[in-house]
Amino acid sequence: MNLQELKEKARRVRIDVIKMLTRAGSGHPGGSLSSADILVALFFYKMRHDPENPEWPERDRFILSKGHCCPALYAVLSMAGYFERKHLWTLRKLGSILQGHPSSTMTPGVTISSGSLGQGLSVSNGIALAGKLDKKDYRVYCMLGDGESQEGQVWEASMTSFHRRLDNLCAIIDHNDLQIDDRVSRIKDPISYAEKWSSFGWNTIEIDGHDMGQIVRALDEAEKVKRAPTMIVANTIKGKGVSFMEDDVTWHGRAPNELEAKKALEELGGDLDVQ
Repeated sequence: MNLQELKEKARRVRIDVIKMLTRAGSGHPGGSLSSADILVALFFYKMRHDPENPEWPERDRFILSKGHCCPALYAVLSMAGYFERKHLWTLRKLGSILQGHPSSTMTPGVTISSGSLGQGLSVSNGIALAGKLDKKDYRVYCMLGDGESQEGQVWEASMTSFHRRLDNLCAIIDHNDLQIDDRVSRIKDPISYAEKWSSFGWNTIEIDGHDMGQIVRALDEAEKVKRAPTMIVANTIKGKGVSFMEDDVTWHGRAPNELEAKKALEELGGDLDVQ
């Protein structure tokens, strides 16, 4: 799939996110929209996986540590063929396979249940280490939020990743500099994520997280690194693609109403019809 096709898929993912949240009346648009390009690159360019066989033992694994941004993941999984699109419009409904946070027991394609922030990297370490012990060549990809990275467990896990030389592990920080109530840099200033992860022994790559060319090149580069895990610091914009949501913290966890959704979809080139 070429870069233009990947960009088009990311646009369609953003449209689906707006539709899903509008129908649900709740959810997290900001981080879902900021992570769309990266998720598309992972599932349609880099990862080895089979939607017809979600539990295929040789598949690459993806862990969404910032689980509240699952609408973007659900849109990608549906687009890849893990389940029918009709399920997207049941987001957060009682009995739906698509809950407000990822559930590995309900949603095909979800590797682990997540949502309690700070835990995804530890789980990823375990899966990556198991792959090494079993002499499997699958890779593990983990997406973290920048606000989530304030959790101490993230840094404990980061030391384990390097200590165990988990070069089959690639983590990505969706660095949009906004968390639930303010800028990440105002709440607990990380100064430089790239320098921090490098100092913990990780191979570190910093990119524009909305530049599809930079994303795929970073994922390719990570695969070549030996004896160290890779962290991709992806600089993104919360609410990317919708002008009145971009870089606005109020859209961290508020769904658009129908009027707002129509405006957002006009900008993205979609409409409210579900099909």
